[in-house]
Amino acid sequence: MVEIRPFRAIRYTDKAGNMEDLITQPYDKISPDMQERYYEKSEYNYCRLILPKEENRYEVAKKRVDEWISSDILAKDEESAIYVYFQDFEVLGRKYTRKGFISAVKLHPFEEKVVLPHEKTHKGPKIDRLNMLRATKKNLEAGFMLYPDVEKKTIDILEKAAKGEPVIDVVDEYGVRNRIWMLTDPDDIRAIQDVIGPEQVVIADGHHRYETAVTFRDEMRSANPDFTGDEGFNFRMTLMVPIQDEGLVVLPTHRLLLKHELREEHLKEIERYFEVQELERKDVEEFLEKNRERKAFVAYDGRRYLGMVLMDSDSIQGFFKPEYSEDYRELDVVVLRDVIFEGIMGAKDLKIDESIAYERWVDDAVKSVDAGDARVAFLMNPTGAEQVLAVAKNGERMPEKSTDFYPKMVSGTTMMDLLERL
Repeated sequence: MVEIRPFRAIRYTDKAGNMEDLITQPYDKISPDMQERYYEKSEYNYCRLILPKEENRYEVAKKRVDEWISSDILAKDEESAIYVYFQDFEVLGRKYTRKGFISAVKLHPFEEKVVLPHEKTHKGPKIDRLNMLRATKKNLEAGFMLYPDVEKKTIDILEKAAKGEPVIDVVDEYGVRNRIWMLTDPDDIRAIQDVIGPEQVVIADGHHRYETAVTFRDEMRSANPDFTGDEGFNFRMTLMVPIQDEGLVVLPTHRLLLKHELREEHLKEIERYFEVQELERKDVEEFLEKNRERKAFVAYDGRRYLGMVLMDSDSIQGFFKPEYSEDYRELDVVVLRDVIFEGIMGAKDLKIDESIAYERWVDDAVKSVDAGDARVAFLMNPTGAEQVLAVAKNGERMPEKSTDFYPKMVSGTTMMDLLERL
């Protein structure tokens, strides 16, 4: 059962200055240049906590958190709440509002099949964030999960809460407006808990930090054998977004092959399974959108744009491993990898930045090919949020870079004390 609870967030006070100077992008999206820029913005910028540039970063982060709390730069809310979080943004000329809420979510190892992963993780980032948890005893950044709400009951509650004055209203450097309201009404909180409780939820973003949180929980339980289960370290501060939210945008992640060429013999083989037509650049996005419900790609090799649409799903079943579920076989990223890359082009065991790269925007992918940084770009449609949940429920993990939930939530709005009882 999924258990969510309100908590008393630690937040910036007016004494810290303008929120625009304090918030940041998530720690793993902060480049060295961004880090310098954040440091220059304010002596209390959140980058100084989540990604200090000093060598002893974990000790520095702990010291700063303690000092900022004691000096009233940061303060804990007096009342427990779940934090309704709306993000207003624009993608390709269309405006959206993603609606969700930040709460404490009880931790479950993946084998318990309550919280589900959808992608694989790597060891390095987990070690770094575990050291940060050990030092600060705080969730400095929220995770991101999806949950089903077919009747949109929670969306109605969130929209009602958002009619008041937000406690935070700040625009980030990418023009995304971030608004937060405190929801304290016990009936509304209970109604949200009743919707989510019987379901399974899937991690949208933050797999490494979730696994790290479970490891830290186990360490804290070993060190505190009289734990009750109500301590903050049994939970993870998490942004929860309903799959049915119309503002839940998943962007495609286009593939760039850095070493493999699309040769004529490959194209002849592709034409056995796909309808292929030559396109002009201006028609690429329209082609993909028109064929969104089919398996469609556009290949660009620096000379031409080739639109490809799968003719018959049955014809490609021999490319897949027998253990794949039907949901997994339906993923565009799996069709592209198993059929075109590995099966036809012989492009196997692709390593990021060595033989494959990824781009969010079509123009950036095209520029990489034109500049000679990549041999061919495969442009594609995004993975659907419903597909993410379906595959996760089957216990399968998607290929690397299968999803790009946009925008990222900003860091610096809420923090959770892992030593406080919830």
